[in-house]
Amino acid sequence: MPLHSKPLFGTGISTAVDEVEETLRLAVQADRQGLDLVTVSDHPYFGGRLDAYAILGVVLGRTERVSGLVCVTNLPSRPAPMLARTVTSLSALTGGRLVLGMGAGGLWDDIARLGLPKLGPGAAVRALEEAITLVRLLCGKGEPVTFEGEFYQVRDLEPAPVEVPPVWTGAVGPKSLAVTGRVADGWIPGHAADWLSPRYRESRPVIDEAALTAGRQPGDVATVYNLPGVITATASAAPRDREGRWRGGSVGQWVEELTGAALEFGASGFVHFRVEDGTPADVTLGRWAEEIAPAVREAVRSARN
Repeated sequence: MPLHSKPLFGTGISTAVDEVEETLRLAVQADRQGLDLVTVSDHPYFGGRLDAYAILGVVLGRTERVSGLVCVTNLPSRPAPMLARTVTSLSALTGGRLVLGMGAGGLWDDIARLGLPKLGPGAAVRALEEAITLVRLLCGKGEPVTFEGEFYQVRDLEPAPVEVPPVWTGAVGPKSLAVTGRVADGWIPGHAADWLSPRYRESRPVIDEAALTAGRQPGDVATVYNLPGVITATASAAPRDREGRWRGGSVGQWVEELTGAALEFGASGFVHFRVEDGTPADVTLGRWAEEIAPAVREAVRSARN
């Protein structure tokens, strides 16, 4: 998915096996109501969760315009050469409606239950950078790829004649943030941190410095936020909590907040995660897709023209 001058808007959907019907219904609603992105998490060690790329394939098959993102791919359980085949296949099948989310791995005790070896923090980050590099090499027309890395080795492997999708990371630590600056197209701040958070203020400069050192521009790496929160019928007296975290409010409060994030802090996109408050899921999604997203896009467009 190319980044536009207008902010991207997405929604996170459940991967729970017992919520399949509603999940698919909401994904189709997101597509029909004009959202840019549908995202799913990747936790293959939990039996009650659907495989992330399986559900994404079904969602993209039932929709027409919306792009899909696994946020973020559990890389230790999906070796880079096979991941490249998965994402190029989905991209070819859907006309490029895919963003590749990449993570170094975090829940290592759970990952180990899959029979996979644990990696230390440094090794996991090195494996992440190798994987992004290799996936890029295996996308697009070109000569067969031979790659001799620390974690991945392939020989004379034919790339898929499909354009590489944008690569976004969920980097948290300084080493993975530097990888993001060097080789990624986007960054999703961890733990649902927003533009006013210490995490953003401390992390974004690391990405920018790494990008410049690699001969890139900081603007080459977009920041897209995961935002849990309620969308209420009336204004909230406290849209942020005592620690300053955004927790939501009325449509007008969301529009004001997100417009400021885009114009003052350069936010490139927002993915909403519903917080249970008694409002039906389709109503919340409709407020996000048909009221908040268009209003923010228009406000940003007007301010920049």
